[in-house]
Amino acid sequence: MGYQLTEDQTAIIDAARRICDKFPLDYWLRKDREHAFPHEFFKDVADGGWLGICTPEDYGGANLGVTEAALFLRTVAACGGQAAASTIHMNIFGLQPVVHFGTVEQKQRFLPPFTRGEVKACFAVTEPDTGLDTTKLKVVAKKQPDGNYLISGKKVWISTAQQADHMLILARTTPIEQVKKHGEGLSLFYTKLDRDYVDIREIDKLGRAAVDTNELFIDNLPVSADGLIGEEGKGLKYIFHGMNAERVFVAAEQIGIGQAALRLATQYAKERVVFGRPIGQNQGVQHPLARNWAELEAANHMMLAAADLYDKGLPCGSEANAAKLLASEACMKACQTAMLTHGGFGYAKEYHVERFMREAWIGYIAPVTPQLILSNIAERKLGLPKSY
Repeated sequence: MGYQLTEDQTAIIDAARRICDKFPLDYWLRKDREHAFPHEFFKDVADGGWLGICTPEDYGGANLGVTEAALFLRTVAACGGQAAASTIHMNIFGLQPVVHFGTVEQKQRFLPPFTRGEVKACFAVTEPDTGLDTTKLKVVAKKQPDGNYLISGKKVWISTAQQADHMLILARTTPIEQVKKHGEGLSLFYTKLDRDYVDIREIDKLGRAAVDTNELFIDNLPVSADGLIGEEGKGLKYIFHGMNAERVFVAAEQIGIGQAALRLATQYAKERVVFGRPIGQNQGVQHPLARNWAELEAANHMMLAAADLYDKGLPCGSEANAAKLLASEACMKACQTAMLTHGGFGYAKEYHVERFMREAWIGYIAPVTPQLILSNIAERKLGLPKSY
């Protein structure tokens, strides 16, 4: 593929920047300190129609590709970090299983209010006892005589649940001992997040305080039969279908955060004078920053390549994983260099780079660790025996 962006893609980046310009770094610093959700930013993105960038036009979206959505998210992250990207990540990406596997009636009912920003939803997959082994999920959806379901169990690391009024949840409808393959027997539901049946407890964490992360304790949450997405027992397949797109989005966000940290560090290196010269004149300061630029650019090309494959309907699992790996590593290095370039001031919140450093950890660890990515690439691309 070519890496020269089209005029339309450049226009998307410009539109994202115009929104972000209204929300400077001090806005995100305040939201981080106050642990306050960025409702104003969310509204501006929704009002611009960008939450539906990947949604078909028939359901209120722009019907653009993963590439365009990734460029939008990269730009947002380069302005406000992971706090900004996470504010809209779920609405841009989260209901893709409904887009691809829902009925026409479900799409008509669920998608338009979601893309307009009238509804917020959280994505409930991870559980405290299973980690990355999604096939072993224990949350249960028991089918009732009337065809509806009752869901019970625990979920963890669920972003935006404090704000959400709906939930996309993966639950077991067939006991694991009764299925031929562990990936079977899991079903996907889209339902209201009813606080009468779900206890939501926020997790106090290292970074991204503006966007909440939670544990969910679910006790017989009633879910109607028309909340089942696709076929019963095929939910894991539907989730995996969208994981390559999410890898691309996380890569784009990590690249954006790295670019933001690099931009601040470079500006500081130009302005900070020690021993009668700007510190950026010293090769010991220049070279790490230059290497960060090269690594972020390389990750960006991998991200665009993976997005292009996805949009063309071609296999892209390893490429999407590689993009996420390279982007998260380049981001971590850029944030570390930015801290060191600022010296002691890098530790001060008013210079912003310490927040980027804290938020960079999220995309490094989640939604899949570097180690599991390397194991996947070793198996799929190098033909080595499966190690897990």
